[in-house]
Amino acid sequence: MATFLGIGYLRPGPGTWASAATVLLWVLVGSRLRDFWQVPGILLLAGMAVAAGIPAATSVARAAGIEDPSFVVIDEVAGQLLALVGAPLRWKSQLAGFILFRAFDILKPPPLRLLERLPDGTGIVVDDLGAGVYALAVLHLLLHYGVLR
Repeated sequence: MATFLGIGYLRPGPGTWASAATVLLWVLVGSRLRDFWQVPGILLLAGMAVAAGIPAATSVARAAGIEDPSFVVIDEVAGQLLALVGAPLRWKSQLAGFILFRAFDILKPPPLRLLERLPDGTGIVVDDLGAGVYALAVLHLLLHYGVLR
């Protein structure tokens, strides 16, 4: 769970691999849902990633003796899903959501860096949820103002 079926062991950039796999997974799942069910569907998946991810990340980080192991990528899955909530299933929107999430996750603008200080798996996952919220806001501004068509 913590490594998202082993994707966390891919190199280089396991978080980027996990985010890319998450976008592809969402496009496959989301395209099979009626429009009305897409937002509840992605929120359910994100909630499941958080609910399972925090204890999994805690367990793996403790076992590895590392505060935030790079191979724990369930946090990227949760954050990436959050970044795509309500975005059209068109390639430009999905690609923009991917790029925005990775940028915010890597740069960690305030107060995301503070969220990493939360204990164990909570800190591992919650800072990526914050990056997902930032990406979600920017993506929807781009969509609203017609930058992405």
